[in-house]
Amino acid sequence: MRERIQQMLRKEFLQVFRDPKMKGVIFLMPIVQLMVFGYAVTTDVKDVATAVYDLDNSVASRELIARFVHSGYFQVIEHVGDDRRAQELVDRGEVRAVIRINRGFHDDLQAGRTAPIQIIVDGTDSTTAGIVLDYSARIAGRFSEEVLMARSERLRGAAERPGLVTLQTRAWFNENLESRNFYVPGVIAVIVMLITLMLTSMAVVREKEIGTMEQIMVTPITPAEFILGKTVPFALIGFADVILVTVVGVFWFEVPIRGSLLLLFLATALYLMTTLGVGLLISTVSQTQQQAMMSTFFFYFPAVLLSGFMFPIANMPEAIRWMTYFNPLRYFLVILRGIFLKGVGLDILWPQVVALAVMGCAALWLAARRFRKTLA
Repeated sequence: MRERIQQMLRKEFLQVFRDPKMKGVIFLMPIVQLMVFGYAVTTDVKDVATAVYDLDNSVASRELIARFVHSGYFQVIEHVGDDRRAQELVDRGEVRAVIRINRGFHDDLQAGRTAPIQIIVDGTDSTTAGIVLDYSARIAGRFSEEVLMARSERLRGAAERPGLVTLQTRAWFNENLESRNFYVPGVIAVIVMLITLMLTSMAVVREKEIGTMEQIMVTPITPAEFILGKTVPFALIGFADVILVTVVGVFWFEVPIRGSLLLLFLATALYLMTTLGVGLLISTVSQTQQQAMMSTFFFYFPAVLLSGFMFPIANMPEAIRWMTYFNPLRYFLVILRGIFLKGVGLDILWPQVVALAVMGCAALWLAARRFRKTLA
């Protein structure tokens, strides 16, 4: 038995690394994807291209505009002189926001009246638009508080200055609220799933297409030994990719890792059991490598979308939320972010670990049961 498994392992490693392009897929693609997510995929909104339409042109209006600029979120690229020009800039996509201040803004403030301003945003990207409106409300609210305090001091005197309620916020685990720290750990799970599914989904069907299945049929190898020989090489490749992406994420992107590395490898092993089992199951039911590839992406894309990697699961419809409980990527993402950002251990993450263990055993059992030493 030991010798048969060793020969299977040797054969799989030779078959994988014989193609130079496959080496790039295994070791270069994870780095490329990590760089894309680390630099390009971000929800942080900074330097929003902004146009200013200041009809008042007073000290108060210029001070308010300065607050927007100095916040670091807005970058004024043009001062417009009419509504048509402002609309043109938004229509062309040259600006994402327009700050419009009407005439009489300064006089209204001096008289104690409400002085409205208008923020026009490009709502094509609803997420960015919502963040820009939130930033604008905070800046305007802070400016309004200071105006009210200054007016109160003038009327009552500094000795009768009213008390204020101040809000002091503190973000745990991701102190600077950088989206990179949220996405980079998730890239590990996404990359491992993609690579292991691609490799294993074509493992059995490739034997059928190149005609080596007949040779396997006449050997005394059992289905369990065959499955083991097919999964161990890809599991080791998955571990190598996890280590590679983790090292780059920690030392290049400076993503903190506060938890146990031992727990990380344990969870990775259970996660690999699931992805490898699903990949082999796809391979056993496919007749060609093209079918296996299409089936892989049919499973992969919904798994990513329903995992919480990009979209919060809590915002999904109830029926869709129930479907996410059968998604191994969902549980592994919770474990990764818990280990990297929160530093929590098995006492907190045990439900996700148990779920991965159950799903991994079930996937491998189904793959072994489905496999038959026949060409059918």
